[in-house]
Amino acid sequence: MRTEQTADAGGRVPAPRPGGRAEARRAAQGKGGGRGRSDGDGPADASAAGGRAAARNSRKPKRNVRKIVAWSVAGVLVVLAGTGGAIYYKLNGNIKSFDPEAVSTDRPPEATADANGNKPVNVLLIGSDSRSGKNSDLGGGDEGGARSDTTILLHVYADHKHAVGISIPRDALVTIPRCKLPNGSWSKEATNQMFNSAFSVGNSESGNPACTQNTVEKLTGIRVDHTIEVNFEGFAAMTEAVDGVDVCLPNDIYEGHLNPNLGKKGKIVLPKGKQKLSGQKALDYVRLRHGIGDESDVGRMKRQQAFLASLMAKVKGEGLSPTTLLPLADAATKSMTVDPGLDSAKKLMDFALSMKSIDLHDVKFLTAPWRYNGPRIDLVHPAVDNLWKTLLADRTIDGQDATGKQDDAPQAPTAAPETTPAAPPPPAAVDTPVKVAVFNGTTATGLAAKAAETLKAAKVTVTGVSTAKNTNKAATTVEYGSGQKANAEKVAALFPGATLVPTSAAGISLVLGKDFAAANAAAAPAAAAPSVPAPLPTEVVNEARSADDDICSNVSYG
Repeated sequence: MRTEQTADAGGRVPAPRPGGRAEARRAAQGKGGGRGRSDGDGPADASAAGGRAAARNSRKPKRNVRKIVAWSVAGVLVVLAGTGGAIYYKLNGNIKSFDPEAVSTDRPPEATADANGNKPVNVLLIGSDSRSGKNSDLGGGDEGGARSDTTILLHVYADHKHAVGISIPRDALVTIPRCKLPNGSWSKEATNQMFNSAFSVGNSESGNPACTQNTVEKLTGIRVDHTIEVNFEGFAAMTEAVDGVDVCLPNDIYEGHLNPNLGKKGKIVLPKGKQKLSGQKALDYVRLRHGIGDESDVGRMKRQQAFLASLMAKVKGEGLSPTTLLPLADAATKSMTVDPGLDSAKKLMDFALSMKSIDLHDVKFLTAPWRYNGPRIDLVHPAVDNLWKTLLADRTIDGQDATGKQDDAPQAPTAAPETTPAAPPPPAAVDTPVKVAVFNGTTATGLAAKAAETLKAAKVTVTGVSTAKNTNKAATTVEYGSGQKANAEKVAALFPGATLVPTSAAGISLVLGKDFAAANAAAAPAAAAPSVPAPLPTEVVNEARSADDDICSNVSYG
């Protein structure tokens, strides 16, 4: 086990430490054919792991899993921006989304748009190593379930000219909130857990991206607007479709480094210096730990950030022909699981287009401030708290305001004061029990909560408040299932102008449109401007990588 060291102000450990998890795993693993798993994945406690250990002991080891990195999604999004509408139907059938009911109801508030209508977007990128489907063919694996070995919180600033990706160490000790399980029940909140065990809650083959999203929101206080999970099948397809990605290594990597069970050094598989990798070789690079630096996950995250930066530069610099676009986007989207807000090719393309003007130099990557805690990692306070506050304030890591404000724009003339109309009478109470789910069908914030107050004042039970799949809805509607028309009419009476829409779904749903947003714009309270956070430690800022940095720099730790 590593001996605890004192971290500096930026949360960095001054020197690498030998031993630790890498040696412990090598000692614990038996000799077996092919590559064995060597990076200590899985939940932090035995209860979360279930019967996985027993299952592993009863199986013959297979080839080691190649970790996928979520940042292949960045390339997918850029690719989708160039596709034509003709392939949307095909891609739409590929994309899977997770259950919106699995998202926590206790969430940070949505970001508020500035006077120009600009608002930041936070996207959670998850790289999973599920063994399901063709993923096992790419790297095998003798363990059931799925893990998330790579998680990046990508903050796209309101000016849509800057972005920063924050890597969250998989072994960081965090609190995992209540999460929905495959059987429909909810887990209990658990403290002092490895961050990557959130994805494993429920022990399903597809993983639990909603639980990871809930955990990130609780950890950071930042609302995650979108979540994208990609497995290594999609990653391999991406790297091959772009004809390889340029990478760099500070030393030769041998067979024994990729497979510690080999028992010998073996042949060189990844030579020192610059090279172009795709498919299996690219997977070997991004999951590499042994034989480089201090053999830690921290160093691996640095290489993953460098790989993503190189992939973005490749896609942005060369572009792709229509012949290549379709198989690339097809294979990648087959490997995606997204939140309901990105569950179509059009939504993915719209998001991609929103980032097309960001220069590579203004895309930064860094790791959340950290320090070793024995074999695990602690996030360093107050440095990490200032990092989250910096993103909430929409300031770049070097302290610049990127809210998209136009301070030199001419001010609109002040409108003449108007007579305030009399407040409308309170809604009449509904005399029979009615249950309604409320959905905000616009991009305006706070509408669903406002409507929920109206419903509760009328003695209507609100079963849930969330964002609708379509956030460009013009008119408010009350959707109702069989036998609910009378109750739906009572709900519609509470929202002047709302129309009734019969559906095949059970129950009643109130979907708010732009008409409701316009009627409540004047009444909406102005959001308090976030305070300017303290500057980030110089050590943290200096460790950041720009997407246009030399591919041989900052690719190892220790």
